Amino acid sequence: MEFRNLKKQYQTLKSEIDEAVGRVLCRADFVSGKEVGELEHALSEFTGVRHCITCANGTDALVLALRAWNVGRGDAVFVPDFTFFSSAEAPALCGATPVFTDIGTDTFNMSPASLERVIQAVISEGKLVPKVVLAVDLFGQPADYDAIGRIARRYGLLLLEDGAQGFGGKRGEKRACSFGDIATTSFFPAKPLGCYGDGGALFTDHDGWAALLRSLCVHGKGMDKYENIRIGTNSRLDTLQAAVLLVKLKQFAETELEAVNAVAQAYRESLLEIEEVRVPCLEEHSYSSWAQFSVLLGDQVDRGELQEYLKDAGIPTMVYYPKPLHEQAAFAGCVLYDEMCGAGYCCGHVLSLPCSPYMDRQEVDLVCDTIAQFMKKRR
Repeated sequence: MEFRNLKKQYQTLKSEIDEAVGRVLCRADFVSGKEVGELEHALSEFTGVRHCITCANGTDALVLALRAWNVGRGDAVFVPDFTFFSSAEAPALCGATPVFTDIGTDTFNMSPASLERVIQAVISEGKLVPKVVLAVDLFGQPADYDAIGRIARRYGLLLLEDGAQGFGGKRGEKRACSFGDIATTSFFPAKPLGCYGDGGALFTDHDGWAALLRSLCVHGKGMDKYENIRIGTNSRLDTLQAAVLLVKLKQFAETELEAVNAVAQAYRESLLEIEEVRVPCLEEHSYSSWAQFSVLLGDQVDRGELQEYLKDAGIPTMVYYPKPLHEQAAFAGCVLYDEMCGAGYCCGHVLSLPCSPYMDRQEVDLVCDTIAQFMKKRR
């Protein structure tokens, strides 16, 4: 069994992907070829955001957004404590201070209540200037942007949406990557929409920021690449990856989102019967792209033993994430302004199960039955 079945996806799309890649190879326009512009237009249409700017990877996308806002030394960027390292790495790379907030154990996303407590504490302390809320759409479900957006506006903060795992998700009729003043995503292969290497994108309705981001992506260019009007970087999505993503985006929108939600629903229905397993909660009017299907195990369940039991049955699992960000060595000595109870609990109890649009019901049943067998044995 595959954890995220990219092999089956390729076999399904092989002729279209091979043809798309072949066209690029024949033209040999590997950088800034026409597929890059076509992809940016298609992504803009899909998300409903006016501007899409592709770049080299999801981490670059976060850094570029913060650079466009002149975020730097002395600024506070509020980041959930339970997420992938790059969400906090990006502000640190800009010289800013990532300030951690707790998360909700029902959705794994930033807790609005914790966010407000932390902002108030930073303001009261007076050492950092609150600048940006960096909310993450973890595991596929967009964060609570109704509440987070109100808090950001109340304190005059910019809102950056890290939609690396959320692309394709929705709150109401709005899609992920349309909630932030700037939003970002990643096309790392295992993401909901992934390429065959690294890739990323930024989204904004702000014309000025979009123009600045395009310049920053290509060495701070002006009218052309040999006129450099600012210090930028080299962060471009190559044409081969854009060609692959154009094929995948069509399949993603037409079949994969519906298929992965069917897999997740099958998991939810089966695992609800196992009291030692807590399934993820979908908030009202939310729709997830299910980058991961992550459950929380009961206090008495040995996660390592369960992983070994599943592995022996040919079932791969992952732990996203075993350590909260504030415990990473890179952030040693960071100041906490709230208790990270939710983040700490999730790190100790979370387990991600195989999940992809190409998983069939028999595979879901095998995973659930094997978990049930393990729980029965341990009783």
